[in-house]
Amino acid sequence: MKIQFFEIEPWEAEYINSKFSAEGGSSSGGQIPNFQLIFTNEKLNKDSLPQTRDFDAVSVFVGSKLDAETIGQFPNLKLITTRSTGFDHIDLAATKEKGIKIGYVPGYGDNTVAEYAFGLMLSLSRKIFEGADRLKETGSFNFDGLRGFDLMGKTIGVIGTGRIGKYAIKIAKGFGMNIVAFDAFPNEGLAKEMDFKYLPLEELLGTSDVITLHVPYLPATHHLINSQNIGKIKKGALLINTSRGAVIETDALVKALNDGILSGAGLDVLEEEGILQEERQIILGGHLEEHNLKTVLEDHVLIDMPNVLITPHNAFNTKEAIQRILDADIENVKSFIEKGEVKYSVPFQP
Repeated sequence: MKIQFFEIEPWEAEYINSKFSAEGGSSSGGQIPNFQLIFTNEKLNKDSLPQTRDFDAVSVFVGSKLDAETIGQFPNLKLITTRSTGFDHIDLAATKEKGIKIGYVPGYGDNTVAEYAFGLMLSLSRKIFEGADRLKETGSFNFDGLRGFDLMGKTIGVIGTGRIGKYAIKIAKGFGMNIVAFDAFPNEGLAKEMDFKYLPLEELLGTSDVITLHVPYLPATHHLINSQNIGKIKKGALLINTSRGAVIETDALVKALNDGILSGAGLDVLEEEGILQEERQIILGGHLEEHNLKTVLEDHVLIDMPNVLITPHNAFNTKEAIQRILDADIENVKSFIEKGEVKYSVPFQP
């Protein structure tokens, strides 16, 4: 069995090899009994295909895009694992048609992402970045214009009460916040246990001082916050997104910030963020037709807004979380080799 790991750093390749070598020995790209591991730091998509495509399995990260065309280039493919909780970069319909198993990582970042969301929240509510940036740029040790607000006593609206959302609720309780939540599948037992209440989405938007998003990206969550409901948000609220960019309609977000509906936004993800990562290559390669250019321009507008804090899809990125990701990915691969099934199979199939 031949397995290629894409978007892999050298230390990650070393770690993966060490886990497999404990059961028979290996070297990078070397032969292990019954299977072979190959590593590359390249992404996998239709414009970046390896010369050799006889892999039985591939492991990818969120920078790769496995659409039907890309998947069709690998005639022997039986397994795709993604080292992420999100799997919207994989065409599930195409994999189902070809009988390819899909594995993902369900719980590597419960606390990791939730902690990051509160980092964005505090940076905005207390103007931490603005104060630090001013001091570095001007040398002025002056707090004029930097007055923020306490989180204690404020109402936080948690959209999505899965593993990460649940941890966000735990943190919010530590801050003494009032907690309301929305979920397509409310867990009333959890609400009773953790002392919060579920509300309809529009009611949550209208009562929350801070809104934090922790939902997967699915057809049902595409533009969950949109031009029809963003005006329902309590005037002056903060919006935090560490889930997926397309959960928020970018056009509506820009307008809400301009109109003062939102006092600020903390965003670790953006719609069309892929083109921001590789603008030069995409422009030179002439593939702009695949992207919503209006959204790309609005992303640049958001980046320049003083009341918006944007980070480069970094919420997952801690040493501990990456190791948990690798461990889960290795379990998926080993389970497939031994049993023909992945340990963590994607929960949503077309």
